[in-house]
Amino acid sequence: MMMMMMMMMMMMRKRRRKLKRVLYLETTATWARVSRDRIRKWESTALERGNGGGAAAMVSLLCTLQSHRDDVNACAFSGSLLATCSADKSISVYRTADFSELPFSPLRGHGYGVHCCCFSACGQYLASCSTDATTIVWSMERGEIEAVLEHPGRSAVRVCAFSPDSSHLVSGGSDGSIALWDFSSRTLCRTSAVTDATIVACSFTPCGQLFITGSTYGDLRLWDLNMNHLHAEKNAHDLGVACAQVAPRETKGTDGCVQFRLASCGQDSLLKIWVISLPSNAGIKMQLVHSLTGQSAPVLSCAYSPDGQLLVSGVSEDRQRDRQSVDKTVTVYQANEGVLLYTLNQHDRYVTACAFSPTAPLIATGSMDKTVNIWMLEEASGAHDESTSVSSLAGRTSRGRSALMVSEWSEEDVLSWLQEEGLEAVADIFTSNNIDGGELLSLTKETLSSDLHIESLGLRSKIMKKIEELKMAPVSNGTPDEFLCPITREIMKDPVIAADGYSYERDAIESWIKTKSRTSPMTNLPLQTTLLTPNRTLKMAIFRWSTSQ
Repeated sequence: MMMMMMMMMMMMRKRRRKLKRVLYLETTATWARVSRDRIRKWESTALERGNGGGAAAMVSLLCTLQSHRDDVNACAFSGSLLATCSADKSISVYRTADFSELPFSPLRGHGYGVHCCCFSACGQYLASCSTDATTIVWSMERGEIEAVLEHPGRSAVRVCAFSPDSSHLVSGGSDGSIALWDFSSRTLCRTSAVTDATIVACSFTPCGQLFITGSTYGDLRLWDLNMNHLHAEKNAHDLGVACAQVAPRETKGTDGCVQFRLASCGQDSLLKIWVISLPSNAGIKMQLVHSLTGQSAPVLSCAYSPDGQLLVSGVSEDRQRDRQSVDKTVTVYQANEGVLLYTLNQHDRYVTACAFSPTAPLIATGSMDKTVNIWMLEEASGAHDESTSVSSLAGRTSRGRSALMVSEWSEEDVLSWLQEEGLEAVADIFTSNNIDGGELLSLTKETLSSDLHIESLGLRSKIMKKIEELKMAPVSNGTPDEFLCPITREIMKDPVIAADGYSYERDAIESWIKTKSRTSPMTNLPLQTTLLTPNRTLKMAIFRWSTSQ
């Protein structure tokens, strides 16, 4: 018995030490803890601001996903899903609306660790590649295997990427070969051994007619779609390329020519930004414009935001530095000028993966600590209101909790609030006592103890603290755009989250689905499902705002 008590005390100390590593710096937003150890949502902050000065966004840790049992190697977003793959041979798939795992997750079909995963443009398919020499195509409707593409030569497959229109899929092997697949027929179009090193990076240009590859030799090569011509070759990183990604939008040069931005990173601790130019009267050019040295260790991953304005990178561990100050960070840059905006410190080991959501202000980062962190980008206009955290992007679901006119809450609203605040332990007690919004406001520490029989002093104090926060009314001027349905442009009365991750008025989106093709009103991409999830947080925020006018 004594030995068991000692072990429990040691576990509690370890738990407290882990929690203390969470940094509380500038702006705090309260997040719930849900789903036990699978998802943790912390009271989190915008972390260390860089030298960007007046940055347009704040970054806060939204939640930590802990489904994997080994290193996380890659992560990828679709319009409504997040996929993560790991050395534990599995792929986990989450809904971005609440970061709950899909019923068929995790996906298991590979015989060895999974190195990379990526979604097709429509989000209906997921490709994953592995040391087992295969690239598997999965259906996101049922989680079933659609095809198994065996890499020529049976070498380990380290990277895979879809073309923007998903007509082609490229995979790169450890033997230096590239395989180009016709995705509609799932057949091999062409294969070629392009280097003696391992292919570790691949990304298409937005036009879909060019793609870049990177290898452990440190070279970047620009190919046409059919691999008939090598347009450019650069010795980019002395100790090997780790990742390369083309920005999702094209730009125009000073002479009017089409340009693409490319980010690459490597073992030399550098993050580089290149410009690929397509002049009308000359060959394709590839030039280095920025070499970012803000990292003190190898940079293992990089990714552009959907608009190409931000660039995120993940850094490994600097073995030369003190163990207490090792560089296991996520850095966020202003992409065009290469200005460091934020450094995020939450992972315990190398940051091996990063990705931006195409439809929401979210970043996912994966690490060798077996976790995936989800970060939220928030508008930094004026003071942050601790009781509200609603995205400024039209129609998108907010991850924060909005304080409302609590007296109008139903019992169901109170239960939703308890879940958001990590107070699930008292949900049954509140339900059996029919606690609605009015009753919630009348609670005191004494009634919590004598009437509801909540014995824990700490729990009673936490409940009262949260109730006091709810009583703080935010001041709003004008109709916030996020309260308007993207279809009708009217204030929503019954907001629901659709499969594309956006929030709509229920009647409007149901009518849209019935009378239109099953495509998103916001992205025009197919909706993977017609399932609609009530957005109670947004509904309560709208009610709070309307009663304050």
